[in-house]
Amino acid sequence: MQELFNELIHEQLETMDKLLFLQSEIERCQELEKELVELEELALAESLKKEIELKKCELKDIQKVFQEQTDEVIRSYKKEQEVPL
Repeated sequence: MQELFNELIHEQLETMDKLLFLQSEIERCQELEKELVELEELALAESLKKEIELKKCELKDIQKVFQEQTDEVIRSYKKEQEVPL
C-alpha cells in the first residue's frame, strides 16, 4: 500500500515539474511578445500569441491531470489509513 502511495506522489511531482516548466515558458513567451509589440514586429508577436494560447491550453490539461493525481493520492492515503496494522 505504501508503495502505491509513494508511486502516486512521484508521478505527481513529475507533473508538478511539467506545470512549473510550462508556466515559466508562458511567462518567457509573454515577455518576448511584449518586446516584439514594442519593436512593432506585429506578425511575429501574433505568431507568439498563438503559441502562448497553445501553451495555456496545455497548462490547463496538465493542471487537470495534477488535480486528478491529487485526488488519487488522497484516496490512496485514506485507504491506507483504513487498513488495520
